[in-house]
Amino acid sequence: MELDWTQTLGAGPLLGIAAGAVALLLVLIIWLRVHAFLALVTVSVLTAFATGIPAEYLIPTLTSGFGATLASVALLVGLGAMLGRLVEVSGGAKALTDMLIARFGEHRAPLALGVASLIFGFPIFFDAGLVVMLPIIFAVARRLGGGILKYALPAAGAFSVMHIYVPPHPGPVAASTLLGADVGLVVALGLLVAIPTWYVTSYLFGLWVGRRLELPVPEVLSGGPQVEDAENPPRARTVIALLLLPLVLIFLDTGLNTAGSAGWVDADATWFNVARAIGSTPIALLITVFVASYVLGERRGRTRDWIEDLLDKALGPVCAIILVTGAGGMFGGVLRTSGIGEALADALSGIGLPVIVAAFFIATALRVAQGSATVALTAAAGLVQPIVATGDYNAVQLAALVLSLAAGSVMASHVNDSGFWLVGRFLGMDVKTTLKTWTVMETTIGLMGFGLASAIYAIASAAS
Repeated sequence: MELDWTQTLGAGPLLGIAAGAVALLLVLIIWLRVHAFLALVTVSVLTAFATGIPAEYLIPTLTSGFGATLASVALLVGLGAMLGRLVEVSGGAKALTDMLIARFGEHRAPLALGVASLIFGFPIFFDAGLVVMLPIIFAVARRLGGGILKYALPAAGAFSVMHIYVPPHPGPVAASTLLGADVGLVVALGLLVAIPTWYVTSYLFGLWVGRRLELPVPEVLSGGPQVEDAENPPRARTVIALLLLPLVLIFLDTGLNTAGSAGWVDADATWFNVARAIGSTPIALLITVFVASYVLGERRGRTRDWIEDLLDKALGPVCAIILVTGAGGMFGGVLRTSGIGEALADALSGIGLPVIVAAFFIATALRVAQGSATVALTAAAGLVQPIVATGDYNAVQLAALVLSLAAGSVMASHVNDSGFWLVGRFLGMDVKTTLKTWTVMETTIGLMGFGLASAIYAIASAAS
């Protein structure tokens, strides 16, 4: 949102305000037990005034951040909750769980969930992929026991590393474009970074945390009591086909976008735009819910009234998640509008660090300041672009710089990141537990990714 207003505070005061806002938020939620939604809205208002945002811009700034987050999250969470409830009540989650356990064994169930999430995470965004997989994760955790974290963190980490490091996700694509890096090479090197990073920081870490912190399986997607023995359950392959349906549609959108950008097809053709619309994530999930309503409902003798009641009850438990996530986006929007991220990035860019290190720290500063990984990655790439333009970098070095920016953009997910609230609320964690698990995991994803990107950069520099 463009405002006719210029920030006059320097980096020091802005940094102090940001730190104070985060501290106040933690005090309100953890010690005073204020509801997260109320605390986020309150601190967003106070931060806006403290940073000098004019009063007439207060409400537009708040609603812009809130609305932008809900635009991407509310539809996905709502449709995903409906799909999840259909899969669970029909017995589909149990059928797929039985198949996973039979094929991989009980001890390797977290690995199976993580690998499946890595595959699903290639074409689908983090939040959409997580919502689609959660019913299966919950079903496996209920069946095998041992708490939710040992199953959920490897899967959530898989979606995170793919979203951050690997095109066609928007952050690495935008950064590649800005720095002039070859997208195909970024995909190859991104996978080289993402897969070992996931194994160490998400799979092994998830198992380690899960042994030390055994949390119960939430019922947030169930919309009611759990169904142990559903009548006429679907086969596992039917459930797999349903879960793959939105991924195929989304991948179609991604492929068409690539083909249009390359000039292989007419990007202005009506069929092209209609096909891309069908492949957009909300429409893909909407289509899947309708298909699942028939395949898992009417086809198995359920009435339309029963299906309507089931879907209606699925929405109630996720309302709090949607509102808290939107409020987290509101807080991040206030920090972006206030100029805190730009001030930190400008201060870091003048220190004189090597370009790959500077890229990492600039992206980290933007991530910590405003919350969104995609915004941090894209904005940091724009700030680094003039430096790269004046240098002589080979293709591998440019790709490594993109990955370094990506690593910084995932660091230190905290209370201004909508993903922090999405994961924490879905897994039934309070703020303190989310900081000890999700925030630590995201930070290690960034640190290990930066280490691998730096090694690729150093090898490419030595070879040139």
